[in-house]
Order: sequence, then C-alpha cells, then structure tokens
Amino acid sequence: MDKHLTFGILTVSDSCHDGISQDLSGQGLCQEIDNHFRQAKIIFQDVKPDDQKQIEQTLLSWCLQGCNVILTTGGTGCSPRDVTPEATRAVIEKELPGMSQFMLNKSFAVTEMAMLSRAVCGIRMKTLIINLPGSSKGSKECFGFVMNAIPHAVALINNDLENIVRAHRHIQGGDVGECSAPSKVRIGGAAGRDRESPYPMKKVTEALEIILRECGRTTDSELIRIENSLNRVLAEDIYAKDPVPPFRASMKDGYAVRAKAGSGQRKVRACVVAGDKPENQPLNYDEAIRVSTGAPLPDGADAVVQVEDTEVMQVTADGNEELKINILVKPSVGQDIREIGSDIPANSKVLDKMDVISAGHVGVLATVGHSRVKVFRRSSIGVLSTGNELIHHNSNIAPGQIRDSNKLAIINLLEQHSYAASDCGIAKDHPDAVKTALCRAFSRHDVIITTGGVSMGEYDLIKKVLVADFSALIHFGRVDMKPGKPTTFATLNFRGQRKIVFGLPGNPVSACVTTLLFVIPFLKYSERRENYMFPVVQSSVVPVITNNDVRPSYLRAQVRFSQGSFTATTTGNQVSSRINSLVNANALVIIPPNYKNYTALETFSTILIGDLVK
Repeated sequence: MDKHLTFGILTVSDSCHDGISQDLSGQGLCQEIDNHFRQAKIIFQDVKPDDQKQIEQTLLSWCLQGCNVILTTGGTGCSPRDVTPEATRAVIEKELPGMSQFMLNKSFAVTEMAMLSRAVCGIRMKTLIINLPGSSKGSKECFGFVMNAIPHAVALINNDLENIVRAHRHIQGGDVGECSAPSKVRIGGAAGRDRESPYPMKKVTEALEIILRECGRTTDSELIRIENSLNRVLAEDIYAKDPVPPFRASMKDGYAVRAKAGSGQRKVRACVVAGDKPENQPLNYDEAIRVSTGAPLPDGADAVVQVEDTEVMQVTADGNEELKINILVKPSVGQDIREIGSDIPANSKVLDKMDVISAGHVGVLATVGHSRVKVFRRSSIGVLSTGNELIHHNSNIAPGQIRDSNKLAIINLLEQHSYAASDCGIAKDHPDAVKTALCRAFSRHDVIITTGGVSMGEYDLIKKVLVADFSALIHFGRVDMKPGKPTTFATLNFRGQRKIVFGLPGNPVSACVTTLLFVIPFLKYSERRENYMFPVVQSSVVPVITNNDVRPSYLRAQVRFSQGSFTATTTGNQVSSRINSLVNANALVIIPPNYKNYTALETFSTILIGDLVK
C-alpha cells in the first residue's frame, strides 16, 4: 500500500507563516514519512497562518486533487487563534473519533498536558485528514501512534479490497513473511536527528510505578509437578488428601504395650519396623511388640515404652532375639504415640494461596499427596543483545569487537532470582536486523529484555523500530538515575498478544542495575508476590563518596551489619562499563544528586540485593 500513498503536510502557525520561526514540525513529519513509508510521496507541503478560512481552502484543494492523507500540525490547543480543529470539522464528511481518542490516550503516557489537545481526525471524499500537535516532538509522537493504521484506513476509504485483506492478515498475524519484511525505519541523516531526547525524564520510583500499573498482576495459572515448584506462587489453597500419619505410629524405638498392665515383665511377641504392615492380632496385656520409630502399632497397644526404660530378661538360645523384657517405668496411655491425623487431619488446609513455595512447602505437598500443584503463570522471557561490535562470548575478538557479556549476566541474574530466560541472540545495528530479531523474540516470549540501542546515537534503533514496526507505546525512555539513564519501557500487541519490552542500556553495569531495579520487581509483582521489592536499609558509606552528577547515583557496594548498624563499602571504580563493580556487591547505595559535603556519620538509603557480608 505504501507505494500508492500520497501525503500532504500542512503547518498551521502565524510565526512560521510570517518567517519569524522555522517550520521544524513540518520538516519532521516529512522525515517521519520518508522513514516509515518508503515508497509513499509527499505531494503537498505548505505553511498557513492561524486563519480558519485559509486552512479550510487548503484542505479542500488537496482533497479535490486526490491526496490520500493530509497531516496538519499546529493550531489544536486552547489559544484564541487555535482554529485547526474548527477548520477540519468544517471540511470533513465523516469524523474518526477513535483515532483522535487513541492519540490522546497514548499522549497521556507522555504528558498530562495532553488533556488540552483538541485534535480532530476525519474523512473528506477519499482523503484522510489527521490533526497533530504543533511541536516537533508532539507531532512526531502522535504520528507514530497512528501511522500503522493509516494504510488500512486509506484502503478502506478507497475500497481497495486487495490491501484491505492484506491489512487484516497482518493485524491477525497471518503474514508468513512478517519477520523478514524490511523495517520502516531508515538510518542516516544524522544532522537532522534529535539533539535532545523526546522522552521526559522519570524518577526511578515513578518509572517502576508505570511498569507495575501497565503490566498488572496475572490471574492465569498452570498445573506443574511439585519437583519444579520451588519459588513459585501458589494459586490455590492446599488441603490434605489423607491424614498424617495415616496410621497409629510409634514416636520412639521401644516396645508397644497396653498401659493398664503397668510396669513389670512382658513377653516379646514380634518385631515391627517402619514400613511393615501392622500386626493384625490384638495385643494382650502380658505382651509387648518391639517397634522402631515410625512403625505401625497393633490393635490394643496404647503406649510405647522407650528402650532405655526396659531391660532384657530372656533371649533365644542363639542370643539374637529377645523373648522377655522387664518394663522399669510404668507407662501412661498415649505415651510416645502419633495418633492418626495428629500432625495433619484429613481435608484440613495445610498451605495458603499466595504462599511462595519453599523447600518446606514442597515437603508438605508431597506428604499430603499432591504430586502436582496450581501456581500463577510466569511470563516467558527472552534476552536480546544489540550492537555491531558484539560477538558471542566464546569467540575470539578482532579489532573493534567485544564479547557479549550483558546477555549472560542478565540471564544468570534472573536465574539467581529463580526466573528462567532464553537467549535471543545478537542483532546488528540495522533497522531490518533489529526488526527481525524482535519479531522472532515476540513470537516466542511475553517479555523481551534488550540491551543497547536505546540511547541518542544514530544507530540506537530500539525505540524507533518498536514504534515504527510494532506500533509500540513507549511509556518512558529516560530515567533519572546513574547508571541507567536511557532505560526504556514499552508495551505492544503482537499477533493479538500483549508484549512487554525492557530496553536496557548497553553498558554492562547499567544493564544489570536496571534489571535489579525494574525487571526483577516487575516479575515478582506480576506473579502476585506480596514482597516484590528488595529490602531497603540505611547505611553509612566508607570511604566517603561524593556525587557530582545531577542524577542520583546507585553505587555498587558490600554491606555489613555490625553493632546495630549497616556499613557499606563501595566495590571500586563505579563507571557504568566496569562490570567488576558488581562482583561481590550485595547492595546498591543511593547517593543523592549533587551531593558533595557530607560526613561519615550520615546514612543513605541502601537496597539489599544479596546476603549481608559478615
């Protein structure tokens, strides 16, 4: 459909029309169309003042000349001369409120000021008209939100059956070649790239709140073998199928007797050990049965006398077997007997829904006869590295290459916290390669963790490809922290299923720190764990460290607890590329921004990510 698309770009601005300001928004939209609709043509581009009549005349003229899509930028706000929506409504024959509302909803994730937008979308004859904000950043963002729907909308408007069917197949995930189709993103034109990130900086707490709010907590469950259930969250209450013990059992090595007979001599009738069937002949008053711990008791036995309270009176001719014993201490009824169900009554609740399964839980499950257990489903996780410089970790390096350490570090960091992740390979810094790798990862996994490609470089393509090729919503693209500033979080629909993307920085420490701060809490929260955050304590720091950055710094440190207080020792050079700083670190110490003059007596919030050092 791209090769048939024709665009008109109308900038509405008094200052641009009068030459006071440069038309950055119109130029930016032309670049976006060039990037994402490779074979489309821009047949009209103009700048008009905030005059309703002139706007209407331009829109009508371009519609009459068969333009498929008209994008207006500017004049959608609340100022007295903002009249683009009024002019658009005067021209269109059908309004598309869903498209306007979709842009508005998406914009709320970027700025709450989106509530002041009055954008209108609609159809005149066979032309789709879309109002976009006036800022360069806002117009590109809103265009990105709706651009994947544009070819399908134009096909419907023009009753283009071939492209309607193709679009439906693509929406339903039926295109066989969708993973190999070229990306809509183009590289090059570095001079025209953004000099500042279009994404507002989010505080760490705010970023985590966005993640948890967007992803929520799962309600899906699955039945798994108890052998594989460690650290999973129970999705059901567990009830005992049988009483424990299921028979009357001895608690000691000794003799089963009838207590009423008191102390004195007994004939030893038999020997029963754990695992034997109980004696089927009732026990007489003058008899005893030698029993081991856990052995079943015969009918009539109501006490067990421990071996230490007896003496042997008579043995067999070979001296191996006891024939008669003397009970030295009078037994009492119930002495050293585990009654049926005394540990766990039948049908009683033994474990609670929402419990995190420990080794003890597994033991209980096995005891009460549950070989399978219902747990909350976990997300399938894939880890993808990006970068032309990366090679497999077991390869020999050539000039300009480095081994891919991020992926292995993240996969093992997740495993350390009981989450399994798959290796999705390495994607080169090219839009087609990134799109193909992401497409394949989305086809296999619910959550994708990428490393690299999220900063401001010309070849940092993750955000661009996510938006252009997958209609992803970037919930945030920068976080107020050091290391980890470019951290990105996005969601999208792929073949009708929701996918979650964590775009982590390429520096090794940044990737691991942001995994600890965002990914692991998200995974715990999503499977309904009550304690999904790492514990935070207050610690002093030695040696004294300053923070000259405008962002809070998350220092890797070893924390000890001694004499009632926590003390943190940093793990050496804290630059984000030095992965050695994570070795032996059990904590992240948060140093506030621009913090230079503090004493050794001050304490700082410290996130415990491992066991305390003795």
